[in-house]
Amino acid sequence: MENSNFRILIVDDEPNITVLLSRILKKCGYDIKTTTNPKDALQKAKIFSPNLVISDLKMPEMSGLDFFHELKKAGFEGDFIILTAYATVESAVEAMKEGAFDYLLKPLKNPDELRMVVSKVQEHQRLKSAESAWGERLSDELPPVDVIFAGMQDIWKQIKNVADTDATVLLEGESGTGKSLIAKVIHALSKRKGPFVELNCAAIPENLIESELFGHEKGAFTGALKQKKGKFELANSGTIFLDEIGEMPLNAQSKLLRVLQEKAFERVGGTVTLKTDARIVAATNQNLKERIAEKLFREDLYYRLNVFPIKLPPLRERKDAIPILGEYLAQQIAQKIGRSAQKMETEDWNLLKEYDWPGNIRELHNVLERAAILNEHPSSLLINFKGTSSEHETERTTEETQLKTLKDLEKEAIEKTLRQTKGHRKKTAEILGISLRTLQYKLKEYGILKD
Repeated sequence: MENSNFRILIVDDEPNITVLLSRILKKCGYDIKTTTNPKDALQKAKIFSPNLVISDLKMPEMSGLDFFHELKKAGFEGDFIILTAYATVESAVEAMKEGAFDYLLKPLKNPDELRMVVSKVQEHQRLKSAESAWGERLSDELPPVDVIFAGMQDIWKQIKNVADTDATVLLEGESGTGKSLIAKVIHALSKRKGPFVELNCAAIPENLIESELFGHEKGAFTGALKQKKGKFELANSGTIFLDEIGEMPLNAQSKLLRVLQEKAFERVGGTVTLKTDARIVAATNQNLKERIAEKLFREDLYYRLNVFPIKLPPLRERKDAIPILGEYLAQQIAQKIGRSAQKMETEDWNLLKEYDWPGNIRELHNVLERAAILNEHPSSLLINFKGTSSEHETERTTEETQLKTLKDLEKEAIEKTLRQTKGHRKKTAEILGISLRTLQYKLKEYGILKD
């Protein structure tokens, strides 16, 4: 949606406020109407049909909350932002519970606060309109479309084009960019009735990967006590997601190539040829062409997989999406650990956007989770990431400082959670979102507890 087509109605009984907000937003090209009277605003809204209404909370003739209720009764389907002073933040939060998009504190500290929240509304509405046609096909277990594809409109368009086809998709991108989630979206938007089956090629020992992919017959090898169906058999009429495909051993690659060509395979130790209609989505964080040059990946398999490549951008290339992603993740984390999500101000988001996030969305999630556990703002933790080095210090030194800080934070989060659970390791692992095995390893690594 172009800015000139995005209509905003500003309502505040103080004329200087409406003038200020109008000037800021008109410079961005938005179509703006203003009024100092909420009753007049109701009439203007019927004619103007705004995409967004920005309203003061405390007005003499009608409160902002009552105005919001009247707008909704009149069929208003746009978004609503409350302007409020510190003393009435609680009422603004109440408005958000009733459907308001967000609130801004008066007076504005920085025009960027207003620009950012309006941009978020615009992105939300842009993806919401796309979601109305496609979103009902997504699983309830997946995040909303406007969260998944925040800052990735081009990726959303590509996925809509390929989802309903049987084309093999190759997802490329750094670790933590959400390749597994995108694979689930592709499956959810397809017409396939079968299940979504996932296999991490890097997590399976070389001598077992063929059994995992194609299954095995009883007695096929030591320990094969009964027949087992493989992932391709289980994913029939559905989607099989092969994560870290670049780590697949060469002997398994040749058999995978046959499945791509003939849709046929045999279980390990079997003689019966089985057919599969599984759609393949593969993912890698490596440069497969370099793996081919190193004789570690088959070139013919690469071209079979690379029918429809999609490259996911790292988080540092879509920093404007951080507030949308961060707010969603913070809410999920708060529900998981049974706490209220902290309200993040523009300064907090700006600080998070200054960091390059080498671990991408996974690292953002980890920092937000640590902050929630420690009951601190994520931005206060990230202040440490900026380090104390001068402009003349090397990038490597800065990276080493950041890694050390992350380890310190991780150790601190584990220690604090252990105290809260009174040393209960299983509960600690659940709260931290890691396996008990990983926790045991971390305890040993950091020397936190000794058996």
